[in-house]
Amino acid sequence: MKRGRALPLIHGSAALLALFSLGATLWTGVEQRGIALAFGALVALGELTRWHGPQVREAAPLGAAGALSYALLGEDAGRATTHGVAQVISVVLAASLVGCVPHIARGRGGVFDHLARRVLTVGFAAVCFQPLYNHGTFADWSGPAYALLLIALLALTALCDAVLAAALAHSRTGWPFGPLLRDELRGMPGIGSAVGATGAVMALGVAVVGLWALPVFCLPLLLTQVSLRRYAAVRTTYRQTIASLARATEIAGYTPAGHARRVAALSRAVGRDLGLSEPELTVLEYAALMHDIGQLSLVDPVPAGATAGLPGAEQRRIALLGGAVVRQTGVDAEVAVVVERQADPYPEQPPAARIVRAVNAYDEKVRDAGPGGPLTALEELRLGTAGDYAPEVVEALARVLSREGLTLPSAG
Repeated sequence: MKRGRALPLIHGSAALLALFSLGATLWTGVEQRGIALAFGALVALGELTRWHGPQVREAAPLGAAGALSYALLGEDAGRATTHGVAQVISVVLAASLVGCVPHIARGRGGVFDHLARRVLTVGFAAVCFQPLYNHGTFADWSGPAYALLLIALLALTALCDAVLAAALAHSRTGWPFGPLLRDELRGMPGIGSAVGATGAVMALGVAVVGLWALPVFCLPLLLTQVSLRRYAAVRTTYRQTIASLARATEIAGYTPAGHARRVAALSRAVGRDLGLSEPELTVLEYAALMHDIGQLSLVDPVPAGATAGLPGAEQRRIALLGGAVVRQTGVDAEVAVVVERQADPYPEQPPAARIVRAVNAYDEKVRDAGPGGPLTALEELRLGTAGDYAPEVVEALARVLSREGLTLPSAG
């Protein structure tokens, strides 16, 4: 999948589907307005409580569950519903737009990607269910069979949404599509399963007891969202603590200001390019932040904190000291392993340690390379791929720098 092509394709498809649905709904009128209003209010509420933060897989879980439930709704308290695909998309789009107004006013990004995903995934679910249901295809389905049908449709819809999310992220960032899709699929059993289950339960509940099922069955998902926000806050605090520990070398004058942050950000981008999973990227980021912490044990500081130019034995000694410090802080043992092994010969290193070693050397060389810093530093790394730096990491670093606007020569 080519970078940049997915974005106009997805946005264009969503816009065409939305315009067609709105036109058809305006032409035929809104069927069963009470049901449409109830589900629209639920979707709008979900969008108003939309969650903003890093690595959020479903920003508005309540809105997603309400939209999917309306797409898979066949009955209301035993009476057959008459809304079709166009009305489902129109109601969900209108409610989502209302709920997104405060977020747009605050200047929060990602709204158009979010709306495109919502329109296309809900449209997919509605197209799979509404025409067949209205033609009586599922008339003889009841009990567990009907529930399994809804679950199967929700699973297909979740897969569609994962592909869309990965394609949008690839188009926005240029990161490899395969690992992005893998991360999306890995995240489905979490909040994705809660959204799907709530959507199915609400559709089944409304079919039996009517619209009173909506506030009853959406409550667990609201509580889940609150819990996830608290968990995210704890993770943010944990990362801030690690970043504060990493700054100890800067405050003590062992390393230049901002070095750890630069190495962490660039290491994460290189790890993305190489296809590391989200948990692996987290370990990589933490290790990159703390990669120089072993220098605090030195009596005589290394000039400018530049460990890449030291003899191999001295580099390994500092790395082992750093790993020992990390273990004492209570940080994940995987982070300590990466810190300890960043100075080992690269064929023996884990992928994260290879990345930290190359990116750390690049940041140090850029600082000392003069006017042609980035190009000169990268060429020095390429010359060192014979024994010091992993070739695939250096080339991934070149690709990342190129995407950031730096024109680099090809390896060769």
